[in-house]
Amino acid sequence: MASLSRISAAAIALAVALSLAGCANKKKDPTEGWSVNRLHAEARDETRSGAYEKAIPLWEKLEGRAAGTPLAQQAELEKAYAQYKDEQKDAAVATLDRFMRLHPASPALDYALYMKGVIRFNDELGLFSFLSRQDLSERDQHAAKEAFESFKELVERFPDSRYAPDARARMRYTINSLAQYEVHVARYYYERGAYVAAVNRAQQALKDYRDAPALEEALYILTIAYDKLDMPELRDDARRVLDANYPGSSYIEGGFKAKKKPWWQLW
Repeated sequence: MASLSRISAAAIALAVALSLAGCANKKKDPTEGWSVNRLHAEARDETRSGAYEKAIPLWEKLEGRAAGTPLAQQAELEKAYAQYKDEQKDAAVATLDRFMRLHPASPALDYALYMKGVIRFNDELGLFSFLSRQDLSERDQHAAKEAFESFKELVERFPDSRYAPDARARMRYTINSLAQYEVHVARYYYERGAYVAAVNRAQQALKDYRDAPALEEALYILTIAYDKLDMPELRDDARRVLDANYPGSSYIEGGFKAKKKPWWQLW
């Protein structure tokens, strides 16, 4: 009986020791006891100073402690911005998607759509990496298309939003970049003798992206690819459309080496 008591006492002592060790190892929340106003001020200061890694958890805490208030919604949007600036772009988009799902009537919904578009728009700039590599995977276009859809929803739902003019300009830029990508791929196939594939990609650009500057080259690719495929009627049709829309096109004389003004300066 005495030995059992000693075993029980030892077990209790061990449990107490482990519990104390756990408490000692558990980090105390330095924001415990802070008011929501102090949390807001500290998170804002960290964001403004560029300390986004420190700002993110502060915005998260503010969102929780101010739940159900406009301040909590602001905290969620500020957290998305900090995540974006901290190169956590997927996390930022997820935060914005959650915000739009939970607050569909928020007066800041236009900003959330704009921010999501900007994040994907900046990802889309990486699309131009195709100029220096052989990988022509279509996944490069995903961010651009997602950016376009966010901006499109913004300008359609909130045409008078202060973010709408910039969104429209970015939409046009995105359309041009997507068209240029398709035409680049078409040229890639043509130069490697894959004329049917070149025709398909050039036609895709013409079908999907009206009025984009890259369409002049798309029509030129159709003309020369149909010529290589010995399809004179289709070749001549493509040439007529090229001449009608781009009289005196420099591609006719200079081919792919024709010097063109950068497309992003054309709109």
